[in-house]
Amino acid sequence: MSVHGLLFITLLVLVIQVIVFKALGHKGLTYERYFSAKGCFEGEEAEMVERIANRNLIPVPWLRLESLIHAGLRFYSQANLDINNGQLFQNHKSLFSLMPYTQITRRHRIYCSKRGCYRLNTASLTYGDLVGLYRNTLRLSLDTELLVYPKLASLDEMTLPSHSWQGDWSVRRWIVEDPFMISGAREYRYGDPLNGVNWKATARSGRLQVHQRDYTADHRLMIYLNVEDHEKMWNQVNDEALFEKGLSIAAAIAQRAIELGMEVGFSTNAYSVDSKEPVRVEPRNGAGHMTYLLETMAKVVVARSIPFDTLLDEEAVNGFTNQDILIISAYVSDKMRAPMEQLRYQGNAVDTFLLEKALDQPEEQAGEPA
Repeated sequence: MSVHGLLFITLLVLVIQVIVFKALGHKGLTYERYFSAKGCFEGEEAEMVERIANRNLIPVPWLRLESLIHAGLRFYSQANLDINNGQLFQNHKSLFSLMPYTQITRRHRIYCSKRGCYRLNTASLTYGDLVGLYRNTLRLSLDTELLVYPKLASLDEMTLPSHSWQGDWSVRRWIVEDPFMISGAREYRYGDPLNGVNWKATARSGRLQVHQRDYTADHRLMIYLNVEDHEKMWNQVNDEALFEKGLSIAAAIAQRAIELGMEVGFSTNAYSVDSKEPVRVEPRNGAGHMTYLLETMAKVVVARSIPFDTLLDEEAVNGFTNQDILIISAYVSDKMRAPMEQLRYQGNAVDTFLLEKALDQPEEQAGEPA
């Protein structure tokens, strides 16, 4: 066969493979990405799993997957993985080669360095033929989310306000009888139910005696966290580390209170990735509620929705009572004191925990615009 004939056949084969690959190369290509867990704490490791499959007779010589991932998720080094780090986002590239009817599963170890809600919604998939005459890029829509919870602060190393939410002891602040706590016996009075008769005490005294019920707190704690780092702050938060510290303290207190059987709620004048409204979670108890609190805190954006004194005013207007209230803030202003006193007047116990800046962190001038 002449050289010209060989070149013609080679060119024909290349053209045919380009046509075939262009028409059928993407058929049967599937890709999915997910995390091994729904959430983890800041400072822990997670695992991102990629699964790509070629359910087609035509092989895919090379395939590159690219996506932007927040820099708060740090990938460990790995073969066939290229990470270009940026200040906020990093370009994540994975390279694959797929034979017919082949599936590849790749696992990436990730260090979760920053609290947040990480959603990986898009990716681009570029593939081509063996000799590079044809390439194509597909835009993929994904639904992958990882929640990084705030790191729990060590409560043993800080001085907290001393109230009933720190322990399960009896108090007489709320005039509500607890049917499960009996402190003794007393003489029967008109209107006492007969199922409360203490027959042993009645036999000893010769007079009809009933159980003396003790009084307990309602065991409801509401935690309020102020995102403002100083009194005259504008919309932008300059000290994000101080707010993250407050979240860690709030999460640790909520966990301890729930372990003691209390109902715990949470609210902040920051907003969530799901809504621009202030965050509020009603008091509940149980392990499931604690997980929900952590998920809510993971989704909080370090930005102000409304002024903190406005949030307290709205809470005071709601008129709830018989609750322990803990306010975590970098300051207490005159505008905050009025609703705090109103909440106390309504029968709530209000405490404050002031956040302090790190010693090596410079003080910013109050009233300086963001």
